Amino acid sequence: MEIVLATRNAKKIEELRRLLKGIGFTLLSLESFPDCPEVEETGSRFEENAIEKAQTVARFTKKPAIADDSGLEVDALSGAPGVLSARYAGEGATDKDNLNKLLKNMHSIAEGKRQARFVCVIALAYPDGKVKTFEGSVEGSIAKVAMGRHGFGYDPVFYPKGFRRTFAEMSHSEKDSLSHRQKALRKLHEYLIHEKQKT
Repeated sequence: MEIVLATRNAKKIEELRRLLKGIGFTLLSLESFPDCPEVEETGSRFEENAIEKAQTVARFTKKPAIADDSGLEVDALSGAPGVLSARYAGEGATDKDNLNKLLKNMHSIAEGKRQARFVCVIALAYPDGKVKTFEGSVEGSIAKVAMGRHGFGYDPVFYPKGFRRTFAEMSHSEKDSLSHRQKALRKLHEYLIHEKQKT
């Protein structure tokens, strides 16, 4: 069976393919469907955005589609950037723009009050409208400065709980073993294996 990854983010595609390796399905990206419409993320929750993206792509491609919405929730910022994580510094913002805004807003926050978490909700939508969601999260805190060259997004400023290295300072395999996306994908993986066994 073919499943479409509902994203054009090359680093996210690479991570999803790495984490879903061995499930026995062919994973396609939106590069195979250049006319597929962009989906505006207007939901107030990660789940709403993931479902909307997955259902739009499933309807267009006539194939099952996987979409995720994920982001960073910072306690000292009342949960921001949250669903606005990818555009925290405005529409068209780069990862660096978003990081700089976050660090600026966190500048005066004391060491013990920098708690945060990464949250990921993955939606699997079928062309007939059926949809399932899977969630994962990882607790941690925000660093004072960006560190590390791996990963993407807010990885350079996120210390997962129990570590004094950011996600961007970790190898792919180490980050994958801890990440919010990996936790959600593990649940998706188990579901897909179960579905495959039924056919």
